[in-house]
Amino acid sequence: MFALYLTVTLIAAFLCGWAGVLGLIGHDIPKSQAEKLGVPVSWTPVMGTLLAAGTLGLLAGIAVPLLGTLAAAGLVLYFIGAFYVHVRVRDYDFTFWSVFFAAVVAALAVALAHYGPDGAWQL
Repeated sequence: MFALYLTVTLIAAFLCGWAGVLGLIGHDIPKSQAEKLGVPVSWTPVMGTLLAAGTLGLLAGIAVPLLGTLAAAGLVLYFIGAFYVHVRVRDYDFTFWSVFFAAVVAALAVALAHYGPDGAWQL
């Protein structure tokens, strides 16, 4: 079970870390998405920071289960918010969103399955 947990967590961390770095360095991809979705471009570093923090939390969760579980839950909430923003402007292309969302939901699910509802909350 640990191998599955580790694999899924590393995949989710890679995806979110990649997106976070793009937001932090001011790459054109997050800027164009922000403009397309009606989000101020000035928010892209903040969103990149949230994704980077979630990534670090997922990775820290390998050693401290509570951090990983909370980070995965926070990333799930982040992508639920992203879903709302897409729907708000009637953008129904959820291709990339679904990949990211599936990865973080899977990371949360395997963390809870591996550590159990009680074990994940122990420091």
